[in-house]
Amino acid sequence: MKDRLVESAYALGWSAVKHLPEPAARGLFNQLADYAWRRRGKRVLQLEANLRRVHPEADAAALRELSRAGMRSYLRYWMESFRLSTWSLERIAAAMPAKGLEPLNEAMAAGRGAILALPHMANWDLAGAWIASAGGYPFTTVAERLKPEGLFDRFVAYREGLGMEVLALTGSDVSVIGTLARRLREGKLVCLVGDRDLSEAGIPVEFFGERTRMPAGPAALAQRTGAALFPVSLWYDGPLMHAEVHPEIPVPAEGDRRERTAAMTQALADVWEGAIREHSADWHMLQKLWLADLTPRPDRPAAPATAGPEAAAAGPGAAPGAVAREDGEPVGGER
Repeated sequence: MKDRLVESAYALGWSAVKHLPEPAARGLFNQLADYAWRRRGKRVLQLEANLRRVHPEADAAALRELSRAGMRSYLRYWMESFRLSTWSLERIAAAMPAKGLEPLNEAMAAGRGAILALPHMANWDLAGAWIASAGGYPFTTVAERLKPEGLFDRFVAYREGLGMEVLALTGSDVSVIGTLARRLREGKLVCLVGDRDLSEAGIPVEFFGERTRMPAGPAALAQRTGAALFPVSLWYDGPLMHAEVHPEIPVPAEGDRRERTAAMTQALADVWEGAIREHSADWHMLQKLWLADLTPRPDRPAAPATAGPEAAAAGPGAAPGAVAREDGEPVGGER
């Protein structure tokens, strides 16, 4: 019964919100954001705790205002996502000015393939729709299998309708890492959200002066296939969402595979740290992130960081999770 209610609520959102006049939809979701912010529930408090790491100099009042803006940005993501299937290609193309595309275009033209690694900023679904249509690069990503199953099917159909190939993280005979590597060797594009790892098998990194873990997948795939690895940042500015493709993260010339993966993952974290500090309200991190906040799960012993590449998914309802090594052993965790 609960699964049917959850699926029905999302179905109602997709069917009703996309037919509202846009000013009405935007006003409604701002009100929902403000309501959630005033209630100061667990997720809002966690958002403020995370933002405190980003801006340790901010006083309580400033953090409260920043978290309010953050909730409005987060609900804007949902409002846009419910309506995105109705947008024309022309509107998608005009909605996201992008800079730093030249190295990406060069890598794709050379047949190298490329990995775009994103944090949970602004609207990654809109970014995906833009790169698949206006950018001219249909791509492959990974989604964690959700319950209820019908909701997962809706998310997959929605994203495939935007031009993405979506690989289910679990419950399929398809090798996720093998497929991603094959797409990259074919000179294609892979997009992964990679700023949060819950597997207890990710790569330790320094992030805003504290330790956390991030998935190894983007760096490991780049080493395995020779594809170019680019960090990406997204942020809202008025009615538009901006994107920046940052310079390529090269594979270090020295060190073993573990050391190279760690260095590349830290380099991704460093780029995202600067982007998040500048556009903090658009970082949708409403969950625990830093190791100091996390309680190890006794039912899931930590795996070594060298256990294998870890993929991350694209968007809410599709969080970082486990992928399989070539020997078939799972690596990673669940939501």
